[in-house]
Amino acid sequence: MLGDYRIKGRRASEIAADVEQAVGAGLLQPGAALPPLRELADELGVNPNTVAAAYRLLRDRGVIETAGRKGSHIRHRPVTTPRDQVRIPVPPGARDLSGGNPDTALLPPLAPAFAVAAAAGDREPVLYGHSPTDPGLLELARASFRADGAPEGELAVCSGSLDAIERVLTTRLRPGDTVAVEDPGWGSLLDLLPALGLRPAPVALDDQGPLPGSLAEALAAGARAVVVTVRAQNPTGAALTPGRAAELREVLAAHPEVVLIEDDHGYGMVDQPYCSLAVGPAGAVTVRRWAVIRSAAKAYGPDLRLAVMCGERDVVDRVLGRQRLDTGWVSLLLQRAVAELWRTDAAPVRKVAAVYRERRDALLAALAGQGIAAHGESGLNVWVPVPDESGVVAALMQRGWVVAPGARFRLQAPPGVRITAAAMRPEEAPRLASDLAAVLGSAAGRSRLT
Repeated sequence: MLGDYRIKGRRASEIAADVEQAVGAGLLQPGAALPPLRELADELGVNPNTVAAAYRLLRDRGVIETAGRKGSHIRHRPVTTPRDQVRIPVPPGARDLSGGNPDTALLPPLAPAFAVAAAAGDREPVLYGHSPTDPGLLELARASFRADGAPEGELAVCSGSLDAIERVLTTRLRPGDTVAVEDPGWGSLLDLLPALGLRPAPVALDDQGPLPGSLAEALAAGARAVVVTVRAQNPTGAALTPGRAAELREVLAAHPEVVLIEDDHGYGMVDQPYCSLAVGPAGAVTVRRWAVIRSAAKAYGPDLRLAVMCGERDVVDRVLGRQRLDTGWVSLLLQRAVAELWRTDAAPVRKVAAVYRERRDALLAALAGQGIAAHGESGLNVWVPVPDESGVVAALMQRGWVVAPGARFRLQAPPGVRITAAAMRPEEAPRLASDLAAVLGSAAGRSRLT
């Protein structure tokens, strides 16, 4: 079952530490089945409850997963090997379309904004006990949320979208709880959940966002939180429409105690309107606990680790209380710089969104011309369902294109590849589409997203 490796330990913490160390050292391979509780308890000379406690610790740490009568086994992707660290080498001269990054040529210059922020810091140095948030940033954020019809709530500043999501989940849920997530979805989020001891419940989606029936199934099965990308969904580019948002609000209204997290990381670089799930057109709030998160990473650069969260009071109070106990606050220098970018970059943002749309549309049109079904309603990426991810990725690499395998983003969804179109020139699209059609052959276009 575990080959030659023998688990050691007398206490639950010792058993769990031994297994975790063996996984990290490569002595226990992903997918390896663990012994049944009583069998390992007999071997170690301990009570079966001790082994059960050790297995719970390992599950909560994201090292193992349990499947009822099928027993427990090492996760195929332990939390020590996140998906985005599995990189495909880019051969010399190949076009790298796998990274998911914005086009650096479309990012605003940072020096002027940081000069303004640094000057403010020089006039009034930030010391312990200083207000942890910049009033100018909060004012701009509140105005943007109101303008888009987001529900009224309290504000918090976090170190990016994933930090904000993690803080909401850890302050509202407990290890073992289930979270409904999009499938395919953001690989970092799919890695975060098992690291927190949470269980993902996959929700299928199409170009308009999560499918209401699939979300209803996840909630009926006991999901206590839902994470939805409202636009620029990674990897499919899905964007909520008013009609789909209304359907999803109806599903959520039947589960008012669920925690709803809206990830609007596309704010500032997409031209699709924001559609809220937390509140309807008449102002009625769908669920009691909610948060809407907007980050600076895609519009202004991934190194600007900042997100503003608008949320229900209790959600935000818990996040801020936990933040005060660890990082304390997000750098005021960074907050002021982002506020300055937000103030001065409104017109260029509209142009950037138009450029990204032109590039996505050019690729989608070229793929359609080859009979290849693809998805990319918004954002930086295009998702192409394929029958064999590894084969398509390898064959495209031989033709000079590097794309991301869909396994980074999937739980149960059919296979696909993600193509980052953010920096693609429209004139490149026909050649890529032609090469992909040649790779897919007669199978092109027969796969579906859902």
